[in-house]
Amino acid sequence: MDRLKQLESFVSVATRGSLTAAAKAENVAPAIMGRRIDALEERLGVKLFVRTTRRITLTHEGSAFLEDCQRLLVEFANAEASVSAGGVKASGHLRVTAPAGFGRRHVAPLVPRFHALHPEVRISLNLSDRVIDVAGEGYDCAVRVGDLPDSSLVSLRLADNRRRCVATPQFIRRHGAPRHPADLVRFACLTLSSDASQTRGWAFRLPAAPGAEGGDEVIHLRPSGPLDCTDGQVLHDWCLAGHGIAWRSNWEVEAEIDAGLLIPLLDDFAAPPNGVYAVFPQRKHLPLRVRLWLDFLKAQYEMPEYWGRRA
Repeated sequence: MDRLKQLESFVSVATRGSLTAAAKAENVAPAIMGRRIDALEERLGVKLFVRTTRRITLTHEGSAFLEDCQRLLVEFANAEASVSAGGVKASGHLRVTAPAGFGRRHVAPLVPRFHALHPEVRISLNLSDRVIDVAGEGYDCAVRVGDLPDSSLVSLRLADNRRRCVATPQFIRRHGAPRHPADLVRFACLTLSSDASQTRGWAFRLPAAPGAEGGDEVIHLRPSGPLDCTDGQVLHDWCLAGHGIAWRSNWEVEAEIDAGLLIPLLDDFAAPPNGVYAVFPQRKHLPLRVRLWLDFLKAQYEMPEYWGRRA
């Protein structure tokens, strides 16, 4: 059995959430899709799915394997496109969406540079902290920061995203500083409103007790305070004005930390980084303009000097 077909079937089942939906998309019987998954699991020697009569869910190994498979399939499609496209130029309308704060700093400045490389591509950039329905609203690609919700979208990891708690020196002098994440309940915390994209709360790593089995535990808290907003830049401004503690990405606050305007808090409990992703609808063949945009973003963010230059 074709190994590439097994990987494609695995990604299709994982992103669609069922053998039936994946089989329908490929116009084959569900039993055929099931045999491909069985063959893949047997070849790898691990279970990728937990299957019941009602649903199918990824195992821990399956979740890790999914991201690698998606990346490999995108790279394979790009390799084919680089040969088959030949002298064909990218053209058409590229519609991209990104979170407002990240988009202003790390997507918008790159758009004119991409256009200079591909002048026949018209580009529309939407900046919003609302979680956009990429396929339903007609977008080719979304840049997303943080944990990704389960969806039928294909994701490509572009960079790491580290987050930390910060407050002004004046706030700390007046109110003190939390020594443990549990202490945040006693402080005014500046949080995104419930209809914004940060759904799981603030993440922290709790070190495992000496002699305990297993590794460190990552917990998610939902601190509260008198002020919340749907816009991350407003939270940033409120934090700089001394109104509370904020949980921000390092790229948002590193300059202010270096200048002494903000003080990092609870760094000993910082969770492992989540990611900056490009997500896009699953298609048999991505338009050339989308493939080139994904390659361009990844190349920019992978340059060692990029984040230092724009921090």
